[in-house]
Amino acid sequence: MIKTLLSFIFLNAILVASMTNEYPSQKILSSNIPIVDIRTPPEWKETGIVKGAVTIMFFDETGGYDVQKFLNELNNKVDTKKPFALICRTGSRTIIVADFLSKQLGYDVINLLGGIEFLKARNLPVVPYNR
Repeated sequence: MIKTLLSFIFLNAILVASMTNEYPSQKILSSNIPIVDIRTPPEWKETGIVKGAVTIMFFDETGGYDVQKFLNELNNKVDTKKPFALICRTGSRTIIVADFLSKQLGYDVINLLGGIEFLKARNLPVVPYNR
């Protein structure tokens, strides 16, 4: 019985969760959807960040990562029961992280295609990272 219940809960989470791909736009920047910037602190300082973005590094400068540390920060800073967006430099890291979060954890994630580079190329606003 418990196995059946756990299987149902797991399958339900997969069926309810979603990952969408969307290019950064003024519409998404103006929405109430949290944007999580998963780049590194040097990257945030170099290019700036989306105003109001939550900065939580996923991959470090060497490509290493600590999933549990990331999830702890994410769950402390973002309501993961609601949709949120991920952004990196070009979208290559967020596609991996968004896929994992949606398929494995049941989160509704928007992967921002092209990342901060796409956003800056279209003169969409960024603010300096000062932490």
